[in-house]
Amino acid sequence: MTIHKEGYTSLALCILFIFIINALVHFFLPDVVWFRWLIYIFSFALFIIILQFFRSPNIKVSKNETHIICPADGKVVVIEETDEPEYLKDRRIQLSVFMSPINVHVNRNPISGIVKYSKYHAGKFLVAWHPKSSTENERTTVVIENNKGVSVLFRQIAGALARRIVCYAKEGQRVEQGEQFGFIKFGSRVDVFLPLGTEIKVNLGDTVKGGITVLAELKS
Repeated sequence: MTIHKEGYTSLALCILFIFIINALVHFFLPDVVWFRWLIYIFSFALFIIILQFFRSPNIKVSKNETHIICPADGKVVVIEETDEPEYLKDRRIQLSVFMSPINVHVNRNPISGIVKYSKYHAGKFLVAWHPKSSTENERTTVVIENNKGVSVLFRQIAGALARRIVCYAKEGQRVEQGEQFGFIKFGSRVDVFLPLGTEIKVNLGDTVKGGITVLAELKS
């Protein structure tokens, strides 16, 4: 299993914490066998949890310029028409994917093209399914324009647990569909804003895979 680079520090701190608590138990309570085993079990469970949080599986992306590839693992929780006021300032189809703590937290570019906009916003930490989380939570917004001039906006949104959003997308950068553009530690939500008329290929409640599932197909 490959560990994402964003997890190196967390994993190191986890190992240090496990070493310290086990050393303290062995030093101060060497004869309390049941408690030592309890700490062993807790340490093992904590290590496995941190490992799965930061796993980064290798995937094969089938690139297609008309497809919108899912940017994150999770479940489809929103499909609706809405206004996008930050950058596009027009009517769009919003499609949102909720990432639970057990999902892979890597985020991937839904299309290939040029990054036209990338901006971080500080904010609150409402639960990711809260109606106002898209506009009030800590978030990063990215817009990619493909070679046909079609722009797709997507937004990483922090939740109640996710307290660190990492985004690698830089304005003016050429990016490829399925490549990693960021990471949300401990899960949360990713919103995608698509042009009206885009053919949606998923339904509410569907389980989706980042870099693999086709969310939608653009008009040719």
